[in-house]
Amino acid sequence: MSDRFMTAAGVSLLVTLILGLFLIPILRILKFGQNIREDGPQGHLQKAGTPTMGGLIFLAGIVAGSLAAAEKPTSLEMVTLLGATLGFALLGFLDDFIKIFRHRNLGLRAYQKLLGQFGLAVILCLVSVKLLGRGTDIAIPFTSIHWDAGWFYYLLAAILIVGITNAVNLTDGLDGLASGCVFFSGLSYFLIALLTVNFGGGVAVLAHETDMAVFAAALVGGCLGFLRFNVHPARVFMGDTGSLGLGGALAGLAILTKSEAVLLIIGGLFILEALSVVIQVISFKQRGKRVFRMSPLHHHFELGGWSEWKVVLVFWMASLIFGILGVIAFIPTLG
Repeated sequence: MSDRFMTAAGVSLLVTLILGLFLIPILRILKFGQNIREDGPQGHLQKAGTPTMGGLIFLAGIVAGSLAAAEKPTSLEMVTLLGATLGFALLGFLDDFIKIFRHRNLGLRAYQKLLGQFGLAVILCLVSVKLLGRGTDIAIPFTSIHWDAGWFYYLLAAILIVGITNAVNLTDGLDGLASGCVFFSGLSYFLIALLTVNFGGGVAVLAHETDMAVFAAALVGGCLGFLRFNVHPARVFMGDTGSLGLGGALAGLAILTKSEAVLLIIGGLFILEALSVVIQVISFKQRGKRVFRMSPLHHHFELGGWSEWKVVLVFWMASLIFGILGVIAFIPTLG
């Protein structure tokens, strides 16, 4: 493995570990505690007051690792990836900030969140297509077929970006769950980035160094470092600051590597979590009955008698499997 990739992951890991030691006590002193849903699993009520907004810890690590190892830190490729990550993280920060200071579970209104997310999504798409030459074609997983969606691409890509960021956000409900799952998704995108020569497709040598791979390595290092503080029992939660930031990171990698459809496979666990919420809401409104004991999906298994740690481990393994399938699905698209 290239020294640059090791540097990106190592710096991100180290910064996250060091910053966590200092920032968590500060968050506790500032009383930036998590508000827990009263209608959620009763065992979670004891987590009330655990410091949140911990996403700031690994976000700093990702930025430091990416810039330390990037071939050209100011390249539009790197700026776009960091911009997508930090843009969505800022939206999450505002949401967390409102929740904390108004002492409620509701931060930004749903329409405010969606407007911000779609705005960021459109910017990401425009930069990728108009400035980075990404084009408007979509690679079909497991095949060498590329469908040119034309102007329709912006709509599909924006829906995917908003969908995956919210899906990661919904997955962040158990200690270490979201950070561990994104760790495996990040590993998958690290491999995909290595296989990507340019935004038009084409076969790459595995050792080919791109800033996309550097960024993915930093993402992996940051998530791994955060698990030190976030596994059960969590000393800090990432909050929407972290979960939306991680969703933005995965979305940025998907757009730049022309693997938007493949993201639906790599992020399969996140998709299932989001679908469980949609199914639950529709079923309850239409039939007055719940399909799951509670949504998102991880709570269903929790209320079914699984320990929190068992749910997390099983979901991590599922995320790893989805990641492997995603990489396999991506290879033929290089044509």
